[in-house]
Amino acid sequence: MKDYEFGNRLYQLRRKAHLSQSQLGEMVGVSNKAVSKWENGQAKPGLEIVNKLADILSVSLDDLLHASLTEKKITKIVITGGPCAGKTTAMSWIQNAFTKLGYAVLFVDETATQLITGGAAPWLNNSNKDFQLHLLQLQVAKEMAFADIAKTMKSDKILIVCDRAAMDNCAYMTEQEFGWVLKQMQTNKVAMRDQYDAVFHLVTAAKGAEKYYTLANNQARTETLEEASSLDDKLIAAWTGHPHFRVIDNSTGFEEKMLRLIREITAFLGEPAPMEIERKFLIERPSLHMLETLPNCERVDIIQTYLKTDKDTEELRIRQRGANGHYIYFKTRKKKLSDMKRIEEEERLTQEEYVSLMVQADPAYRPIRKERYCLSENGLYYEIDIYPDWPDKAIMEIELYSENQEIEFPDGIDVIREVTNDSAYSNHELARIK
Repeated sequence: MKDYEFGNRLYQLRRKAHLSQSQLGEMVGVSNKAVSKWENGQAKPGLEIVNKLADILSVSLDDLLHASLTEKKITKIVITGGPCAGKTTAMSWIQNAFTKLGYAVLFVDETATQLITGGAAPWLNNSNKDFQLHLLQLQVAKEMAFADIAKTMKSDKILIVCDRAAMDNCAYMTEQEFGWVLKQMQTNKVAMRDQYDAVFHLVTAAKGAEKYYTLANNQARTETLEEASSLDDKLIAAWTGHPHFRVIDNSTGFEEKMLRLIREITAFLGEPAPMEIERKFLIERPSLHMLETLPNCERVDIIQTYLKTDKDTEELRIRQRGANGHYIYFKTRKKKLSDMKRIEEEERLTQEEYVSLMVQADPAYRPIRKERYCLSENGLYYEIDIYPDWPDKAIMEIELYSENQEIEFPDGIDVIREVTNDSAYSNHELARIK
């Protein structure tokens, strides 16, 4: 058995046991660096330690040493949207499309509808925040159950689809109530929002397709056209700030709307390869006060560090992303195909894994620090990067599903010029120490 195979097996078992490298190392009497070397295939422990590892990880010695483990691709996405947006139909389209692509598709049903149709409606409770707390606890428990089941399935490509998810609750609570719920659950907004791999919002028929708006197909729906439109805006605002958030509006017929959703999910999943289509613009530095007062704009703080790589056509980086002291961590590998197209592979890291990779930082590049304002508007998702040493300019990026997709710029944004093809404005080049 190759050391890499053993390392991959050990890594999967450690994560399944919810142990950090330091915790596992302490349990067998070695440092976290030793565990890291085992998992990276650089070294292999002796038989005595392997026996200890097998006991701690609840597997047989033969299983740890000889059984190969197929790495599963488990992706968890959210389908959200305002009332009468087409979510029920979307689930059927997703089932058909991705089953054909070889995915096992699992659906986590809408928790609010489950409670309301079961008689546990929020208007029957004395306290809205208590109802929302129980709803969110049930949502989390359901998602954990589906994730655990996914790990035991035979398929190596699994798509978990959540019909609404954690942040949808924000639209039904005040900011104070949501803060209380997060405190009770001992979590924070960044962790709650960014636990999902991607979020796709279907715009309510009350915005642009009013004649199709109906209450007949969901007994838990009670909103008027105006209430549905307002709720749609609140839901978009709740998810704004997520690393991969897409809004599917009603600018086309309903069937084309479903096709656009499938194309967006397909592009995100990387069938046949993970691909990012992006346009980039140099803009006048916008008013931060203006951005921060928009309900559909969210600020995140980013530190991006480039790692050493042997390939000239590749970028390898790690990123800390979050706000108010709460962060998530990623490792990203990018390979350029054309001026606007890149293959992108992204992996979520623990804080410990992120810190351990810092030693591989490329000394030819400085860390990039920036404030990113994520803005949902015009059916697009804009990412506006504010660099601390740029007093009058900024960068705005827009991810698209087609190279020919039309772009409408947000109010208050003054575009200087497009810099999609200008390598001088890539983060990689901006980080280079000259």
